[in-house]
Amino acid sequence: MARKYSCLVDGALEEISALEYILLGDLLDLLEEADGDAEAWKWISKVLDTLLKAMPREFELQDEGGYLEEVLEEHPNWQGQVRDLYQERCDLLMKLDELRTRMQDSQPLQQMKQLASELRDELRDWITSYIAHQRHERRILQDAFNNDIGAAD
Repeated sequence: MARKYSCLVDGALEEISALEYILLGDLLDLLEEADGDAEAWKWISKVLDTLLKAMPREFELQDEGGYLEEVLEEHPNWQGQVRDLYQERCDLLMKLDELRTRMQDSQPLQQMKQLASELRDELRDWITSYIAHQRHERRILQDAFNNDIGAAD
């Protein structure tokens, strides 16, 4: 039963990750054409709303049994790194919510034009930070697994 549940969680995580990957690509494309285009900013808003719904669900699924618990079981001394990653993940979600709120507050388009360049740059920076965070999570998992295999020799 636990294995079946684990497979369901893994499947849901894969779906959310795939959705996020698509949304981040769409967001980058929309940011390219967003200068004075009110329609592009409406789509950006929808993409951000969807990300802000998907990301907390992804985090809940990742936290099932403890965030990066399999890493900490093998390497308890990595607790500081895991804690930093967890905090970074929370900070990224809060920053995205803040950017979305600023975007909503700058409506109508006249005010949006004044902030468009700044928001576009900040959203690009956020995407870069989020991708770096995901890579760091994967790297720590890979390192834990590789160290575990290497210890058997």
